[in-house]
Amino acid sequence: MTDSKIRINLRAARTRAGLSLAQAAELTGVSKAMLGQIERGESSPTLATMWKLARGFRLPLTALIEDLVQTTGSFAPAERDPVRFQGGIGVRTVFPFDPVFGSETFLLTLAPGQVHLSNPHDTGVVEDVFVTEGALGVLLDGEWQTCRAGDGLRFPADRPHGYRNPTDAPARFHNTLHYPRTALLDDGPGAD
Repeated sequence: MTDSKIRINLRAARTRAGLSLAQAAELTGVSKAMLGQIERGESSPTLATMWKLARGFRLPLTALIEDLVQTTGSFAPAERDPVRFQGGIGVRTVFPFDPVFGSETFLLTLAPGQVHLSNPHDTGVVEDVFVTEGALGVLLDGEWQTCRAGDGLRFPADRPHGYRNPTDAPARFHNTLHYPRTALLDDGPGAD
């Protein structure tokens, strides 16, 4: 994943919405200067910034980070390389947003000792975490819960939460976001 995909997808989302940079900044909570820098390819956004943009535009994350290609009845990522955001977390799309199921799934990689804190998602969003390699700490309600390879956890993601790798080896986990029936699903990618 290159910053050029994010740049192109962000500009396309803003253009489709008919918004100026100032209006997009107000909608997303990302400064006008930062939006301009991202669109010009002068800045690499963090994953937290990408979530603010997705939330503000009422789009799934995959709409901003992937080149989606039409396959039989659904969309699939055009390539399989992981996205590396500022801060080092690796994100690879497994299943892009599907309006029928109302979900998208990622394979996330945390380096040894790495911590990733996430702001609340929209009301009603639920996350599933399934650890495929290593160990993972999940921060919920101020307490860390440990999951090891083969463990899964489901939780409401409309509150602050986080992930950490407490080991000296990479931690990998599937992360599925389930979106409630909202305008995101009604007006998102693939809607008529």
